[in-house]
Amino acid sequence: MAMEAEKFGSEGKLWSICKMPFWQSRNAPPPSSSSSSSSSSNLSSMHNAHQLSRIHESVERPTLYSPSTVSYVAKSLLPVRRRLRLDPPNKLFFPYEPGKQVKSAVGIKNTCKSLVAFKFQTTAPKSCYMRPPGGILAPGESLVATVFKFVEPPENNEKPVDQKSRVKFKIMSLKVKGEMDYVPELFDEQKDQVVVEQVLRVVFLDPERPTLALEKLRRQLAEAEAALESRKKPPEEAGPRIVGEGLVIDEWKERRERYLAQQQVEGVVDSV
Repeated sequence: MAMEAEKFGSEGKLWSICKMPFWQSRNAPPPSSSSSSSSSSNLSSMHNAHQLSRIHESVERPTLYSPSTVSYVAKSLLPVRRRLRLDPPNKLFFPYEPGKQVKSAVGIKNTCKSLVAFKFQTTAPKSCYMRPPGGILAPGESLVATVFKFVEPPENNEKPVDQKSRVKFKIMSLKVKGEMDYVPELFDEQKDQVVVEQVLRVVFLDPERPTLALEKLRRQLAEAEAALESRKKPPEEAGPRIVGEGLVIDEWKERRERYLAQQQVEGVVDSV
C-alpha cells in the first residue's frame, strides 16, 4: 500500500509538472492571489486591445462595391471631356446701356470627331434669348451665336462697373449619330448623355471706354451678322439663267433667232 501511494504520488507530481507552462521552473512556487489578479487583468487588457484592433480594421477596411458602382465612381472622379470650345470660355460681355436691349456673342466650335448638338438655356427667358438657340455642328465646324439681353436701369445711382446681373446662361451638348435636323426634344430624350459645357456669367462693359474685350465683341457681332445675311440669300442654281416669268435665255437659241431674222431681212431686200 505504501508503494502504491508512493507510485500515485510520483504520478501526481509528473502530471502537475506537465500542466505547468514550459517557461516556469520545476520548483517555482504556486502563483499568489496578487499575481493571478495581475495576469487576469493583463489578459483582459489584451482582449480589449484585440477587440479594438478588429474594430479599427473594420472601419478602415474599404467597402466592397459592385463593378457598376466602381465604374460610376471612377467616371465621377475623371475630368469631363468637353465637346465644344467656347470663346469667351466662361463669360458673356454686354455693353452697358440701361433701358435698352443689348447684344453679346460667343463662338462655339465642335472639337469632337462626331456630330454634336448644342443648346442654350437661361434663367431669364422673358428678357433674354439666343440666336440660334441650338443646332448641330459637324466635326471641326464653328459658328458665332448672338445673345440678346435687356439691361435694367440702375438702382441707387450705381455705376456700370458696379452693376451685377443674376442672369446665367448655360450651354449643353449632346453627341448625335447620323445626319438629322435639330430639335430641342433631343436633349429630353437622351438626358443621361447630355453634358453641361459651361455656365456663362454676365459681364458689363462701358461702351464709351475702348477695351480689348469690347473690340472683340464688336468683331464677333459683325461676323455673326454676316453669317446670318449669307444664310438669308437664296442658293445659286446651276443651269440656264431665268429672267422674269420663266423666260429661259439660251445662247444657241438666241443666235438662231438672230440668224433667221437676218435671213428674212436679206430676202425682203433681194425681192425689192
